[in-house]
Amino acid sequence: MVRRYDKIDDKALSKKYRTNVKRIIAAWKKGYSDMEISQALGVDLFTVQQIKTDIELTHRRMRIDRKRKSLSEDHAPREHHIFLSPFI
Repeated sequence: MVRRYDKIDDKALSKKYRTNVKRIIAAWKKGYSDMEISQALGVDLFTVQQIKTDIELTHRRMRIDRKRKSLSEDHAPREHHIFLSPFI
């Protein structure tokens, strides 16, 4: 079961980089390399790599926020507790 909590704002990225980010993401999903995408769409290779990095960082931030939220709502599992005893 796949859950989609948050989506990456491709419209904001398209505006930022002045290119169609949705097409670039679709090409990545089809398995095209960055070089093939830059040649096919007429976008600079560095820009394609920047878009990829920006998407990866955004995705990582969303996962960390979800993890923090779930840990704050629920108690941490026993295996993640750290017990500090002065008598050890």
